[in-house]
Amino acid sequence: MGSKPPVRKNQEIQLHIEGLSHEGEGVGRFDGFTLFVPGSVPGDTVSARVISLQKTYARALLMEIIRPSTHRVIPECASHHECGGCQLQHLAYPEQLRQKQIIVKETLLRIGGLDIPVLPVLGMPEPWRYRNKAQVPFGSEGGAIKAGFFARRSHTIVDLDRCPIQHPANDRAVAAVRFALATTGLPVYNEADHSGLLRYVLARTSLATGETLVVLVTNGRNLPRKETLVEIIRSRLANVAGIVQNINNRRGNAILGPEEITLYGRPYITEQLGDLSFRISARSFFQVNTIQTKVLYDKVAEYAALTGRETVFDLYCGTGTISLYLSRRAHRVVGVESIPEAIADAKENARINQIFNAEFHAGRAEETLPALCRKGYRADVVVADPPRKGCDPTVLKAITNMQPDRIIYVSCNPATLARDLKSLTQNGYITTSVQPVDMFPHTSHVETVVLMSRVDK
Repeated sequence: MGSKPPVRKNQEIQLHIEGLSHEGEGVGRFDGFTLFVPGSVPGDTVSARVISLQKTYARALLMEIIRPSTHRVIPECASHHECGGCQLQHLAYPEQLRQKQIIVKETLLRIGGLDIPVLPVLGMPEPWRYRNKAQVPFGSEGGAIKAGFFARRSHTIVDLDRCPIQHPANDRAVAAVRFALATTGLPVYNEADHSGLLRYVLARTSLATGETLVVLVTNGRNLPRKETLVEIIRSRLANVAGIVQNINNRRGNAILGPEEITLYGRPYITEQLGDLSFRISARSFFQVNTIQTKVLYDKVAEYAALTGRETVFDLYCGTGTISLYLSRRAHRVVGVESIPEAIADAKENARINQIFNAEFHAGRAEETLPALCRKGYRADVVVADPPRKGCDPTVLKAITNMQPDRIIYVSCNPATLARDLKSLTQNGYITTSVQPVDMFPHTSHVETVVLMSRVDK
C-alpha cells in the first residue's frame, strides 16, 4: 500500500469487523487500511461512512449492519448507544472476555515486544449490577430534571432511571434525590453559566452491610431546606448510612470539592474483603466492583507466594487495601501513596483491622521509594498498582535497584503496562504469568495482574 490512504472522507464502504480497539470500537480493514467503527462488533459485516482520516487509520460512522455477528446481542440498557458508561453491552459476554484477552496479548507484543502467553480473562458469573459506586451528574432540560451519565465524548446528560451495571441501591439513591429536588424546588446545576445548586449525586453501597452513603455535590455552601431534603431522601431510601454535602464551587470537570458537611448519619460505609473491613468515605479510593476485587487480590496474593518472612512494598497503595490484604501473610508491608488523605484512610483501616505490621508513607512514588532505599529498606516482593499513565521511569529504576525476588504489576491500561514491562525486562526480570481480570463488564476496560521474577545472574 502506498502512502495515500485507500479511502476518502465521507466515502461509504463495506467492511468486515475483525476485532476490538482498546476503546471498545469495532476494527476492520479496507485494502489493508485500518478503520475504527463505533457500535460494530467482531464478526459484523457493515456499511460505514468515513468521518475522519489520518495517515494510518480512519474513523467511520456505522450506517448499516449488513450481516450481524453471531456474537451480537440486544443491549440490556435502551440508552446503551447514547450513554458513555458502557461500550460493549451489544457484545455477548463470553466474547467480551475473549476480545479483552486478545487486546492484552496484542498490546504486550506491539508496544512491549513481549510475545508471551496471556491467560483467559477471569470474568463474572453474573456480570450485572456490580458497581458499588455511582457518580451521577444532574441538569435540566425544558424545566425537567435530568440525571444519568454523560453521552460519549460530550457533557450532554443521558437521562436514566436505572443502570444495569449499577447496584440497585445506587439507582434508588439517585431516584430519591431526584424526587427530593422536584418536591423542594431546589435548582440543579447549569454547567454553561455555572449557576444552580446540585451538581452531582455520588452514591456508594456496601455489599457487606447493604448500607448506602449519599453525597450531594453542591455549587456552594448554602443548601436551603436541607432538613426537608434529608427527610425525603431517608423516607424513600432504605439503609441510609449517611447523607453528606460536598461543596464544589469550582468550574471544571472535578466532581468533588475539598469541603464536606455531614447532614445525617455518618460520612462512610463499611465494606468487607475476605476477613478485612474497610471504611469508605466520599473520597476514599475503593475498587467499584467488590466481587472482582477479591478475585484480583486473591491473584495478587497467589503471585506474591508469601511465607511470612517477606517485606512487601505496595506502590500507589491508595487506602491500603492490597497492603492490608497481604499483611497477614508477610513479615512487613510498606505502602506508598501520593494522596495524604488516602494514607490517613490506610492507617485507619490498619487500626480497624488490628494490623500492626503495615506502615504507610505519603509521597510520590518516584521520590519516596528512592528515599526509602537510601534509608536501607529492601523489598522481597513489590506490588505496583499505578494509575493509567503507568509508573514513572524513576520508580521502575528504584524497583529494580531493590532487586526484589518478585514484582507484581497491577494495571488498568494495557499500553502503559506493556511499556513498563519492557523496561523491567531490560533490567533483569522475566514475565512469568499474565492474568487479566474483568473488573468492568460491558465496558472496554480490563485489569491485568502480571507476575515478574528476577533472573538470577
